[in-house]
Amino acid sequence: MFTSFSTALSGLNANSTAIDVVGNNLANLNTPGFKASVVSFHDLVTQSIGAGLGATQVGFGVGTPITMAQFTQGALQSTGGPLDAAIQGDGFFVVQTAAGDTEYTRGGSFQVNNAGALTTATGEELQGWTMVGGTLDTNAPVGNITVPVGSLAPPIATTTTSVDLNLNAAATAGPPPDTFSTSVQVYDSLGTPHIVTFTFTKTSTANQWTYSASLPAADTTSPSTPVTGTLTFDANGNLTSPASTDPQPVITAPGMADGAADMSLTWNLFNGTTSRITQFSQTSATSAVAQNGSAAANLVSVGLANGGEILAQYSNGQQTVVGQLAMATVRNPESLIAVGNSNFQTSALTALPAIGLPGSGGRGTVLGGSIESSTVDIATEFTNLIIYQRGYEANAKVITTADQLSQDTINLKQ
Repeated sequence: MFTSFSTALSGLNANSTAIDVVGNNLANLNTPGFKASVVSFHDLVTQSIGAGLGATQVGFGVGTPITMAQFTQGALQSTGGPLDAAIQGDGFFVVQTAAGDTEYTRGGSFQVNNAGALTTATGEELQGWTMVGGTLDTNAPVGNITVPVGSLAPPIATTTTSVDLNLNAAATAGPPPDTFSTSVQVYDSLGTPHIVTFTFTKTSTANQWTYSASLPAADTTSPSTPVTGTLTFDANGNLTSPASTDPQPVITAPGMADGAADMSLTWNLFNGTTSRITQFSQTSATSAVAQNGSAAANLVSVGLANGGEILAQYSNGQQTVVGQLAMATVRNPESLIAVGNSNFQTSALTALPAIGLPGSGGRGTVLGGSIESSTVDIATEFTNLIIYQRGYEANAKVITTADQLSQDTINLKQ
């Protein structure tokens, strides 16, 4: 009878612990990346009563419950936050604390600190790879990700340009001859914009036009000779001369007035083997222009794209990859130890985490502009709360009953 006190007390402690776990789960109902814990009960060793071995067995109660985090996939919620990220599948983000400890998290609310480092909402520095000297080496060891806050992207001098257009097959040689002009803005080595003008003139020969392309004379200190030539089309309106295998026209501009390096622009008449210029019986018109240069630009924003790439967007509209998130996969994540701030540390039972790129080696993928919701199910937790409450009350009833029986036994002496 007196064993019932200790067994019932173990039941009170176990159910109290289980209620604490439910309370923690419900408290983190809205914590991004939180993984709900479940309670596992187990009984204690039994004692045999009577002469028959094992004929009568009475247990010693229930042991301290074992809690295990359930690393199931949480719902993915779109936030639109430029630095928010969610993991779809297995794996963890790798972070480093101020003390230099490596931890792992599924929480994806990131920010940039005053030093330009990418951190979690609670200040741990995100691990990955940063572009150095224009190279992003994902084979190197992981480290803190630093974004180029306040940086100025240098200008890129234009070296190639193209125009996609149609020349009217109904044009005549005049006099005066029909002409058509279009232009493209290009950039020199200092980022100064210049206008390249392309002029096409119909000749008296069928399916033939002459062209001229040049920069304004005021943009150079020495006379710039326009590049000229002849375009010949076949009966289907396709460019036949120059051919795609012929040298493409080159526009040169020596002695730039602003002190920039001399310019040399290759005019691509073909996209592979397909002509960018046609001659059909339609109004002469430009459909597209392109060039590969850009002016100097200020950093406007930093965002996190799908796949874990860190993108820097500049004022000229260009985007550049400046970093890459790393991900770790753990074969037995249930052995990780929660250390707060939605982070986990490895324990003595944890397999060595394998760190690499998202989407490789069994790792999940990263979705930008999203976060992973908590896996806590409020209906399940309330059900468990009722069950553990009833268990606590039942064990309390055992104690009061055993106490009453003890009093009755003591009263037998009187």
